[in-house]
Amino acid sequence: MALFEVTENDKRVWREELADFLPDRIFDIHTHVYLKNMKPAPKPGAVKRTVSWPGKVAEDDSIEDLIETYRLMFPGKKVEAMIFGSTGDLGAMNRYIVECMKKSGFPGLYFSHPDEPGETVEKKIREGGFLGTKSYLSLAPSYLPAREIRIFDFFPHAQLKVLDRMGAIVMLHIPRDGRLRDPVNVAQMIEIRERYPNIRLIIAHIGRAYNRLDVGDAFDVIDRAGCGMTYDFTANCCEYAITECIRHAGPKNLLFGTDMPILRMRCRRIEENGTYINLVPPGLYGDISDDPHLREVAPEESEKITFFAYEELLALKRAAAALGLSRDDVYDIMCGNALRMIDGARESIYG
Repeated sequence: MALFEVTENDKRVWREELADFLPDRIFDIHTHVYLKNMKPAPKPGAVKRTVSWPGKVAEDDSIEDLIETYRLMFPGKKVEAMIFGSTGDLGAMNRYIVECMKKSGFPGLYFSHPDEPGETVEKKIREGGFLGTKSYLSLAPSYLPAREIRIFDFFPHAQLKVLDRMGAIVMLHIPRDGRLRDPVNVAQMIEIRERYPNIRLIIAHIGRAYNRLDVGDAFDVIDRAGCGMTYDFTANCCEYAITECIRHAGPKNLLFGTDMPILRMRCRRIEENGTYINLVPPGLYGDISDDPHLREVAPEESEKITFFAYEELLALKRAAAALGLSRDDVYDIMCGNALRMIDGARESIYG
C-alpha cells in the first residue's frame, strides 16, 4: 500500500508548474524524523504551547517514509535532507537520528534541551556526528506563559557560547505571538548574530511570518543592525514574506525546507484577520474543531487541493518571478546554500 495518494491533480501541478522550475538536486534543510513511540501523548492538564494541526498529518516519519515521500512527491529529482527529531523522548529521538544518518547518509542536528550544560551539548554533537542543534520553545521552563517565552529560554547563552566556538548550525524556531515582527524576537536574533558570529544560524519558517502582518518592520530593523540573517521558508506559503526575505537577505540566505511529515498535508493556506487558515478536504484529518487554523472545504473544492509542499514551492515560484531570480538563484535556494552551510559546519566541527 502506498504511503499516501498522489492524485491526478498533484501530478498535473508537478508536471505543469514545478518540475521544470526546480533544479535536479534538492536539499531539504528542515525535516523531522521520528517513530510513534518517541512522542508520548500529552499529559492531562499539561500547558498547551503549540497548535495541534501538525499532529493530525502523520503519527511518525521514519527515515524510510521520508525517502519514500521524496520519491512520490519529487519524481525525477535527487532529494537529500537535514534530519532531526521532535519534542518527546529526546534521548530516543537523538539516538534514532544517529541511526538514520548512518543509514541514509543525510546530515543531522542534535535536539537539545535548555537544561543541558553547553559542554554536554558539545559532547553529544561530537559523539553522534551531528552538525549542530535544534530545540523548541515548548522546552522552556514550564512556569513561563507561552506568550512570554524568549529565545534564550530554550537556547541559553551557555549553549550558544559553545556552539559559536564549534561553528555549529543552530535551527531557530522563534517563539511569541508576534512572530517575526515581535521586537523581543528581533532584538535577540540580532544579539545572537553579534555575540556568536560563528554560529551558522537559520531562522526557521522566515520567523513564522506566515502572513503579511507577521513581517512588520523586522527586515528593516535587521538591515539597520548590519548583521544579516539566513532563513528557511519551511511551511511558509506567504509570497510577501518570501519576497521581502529575498529582497532584504538575498537569494544566498534563503533555504528550502519541508517540515516533513507536516508538508505531506493536503491544504491551501489563506490569510484571514491577521492569521493563517489551512483549507483542507472534509474528513481527511478527523475532528478539526480544536484548531482555529483548520477549515474544511466543500468536496468539489477539495479535488483541487494539493500538497502543502507544492503550495510552498508555488509561492517561491511567484516570488522568484516577481524578483526576476535566475535559475542559479533558484538552485542556491533549493540546494546550493544548504550544501555550502553543511560543508562549512562539518569542516568547522570535525576538521
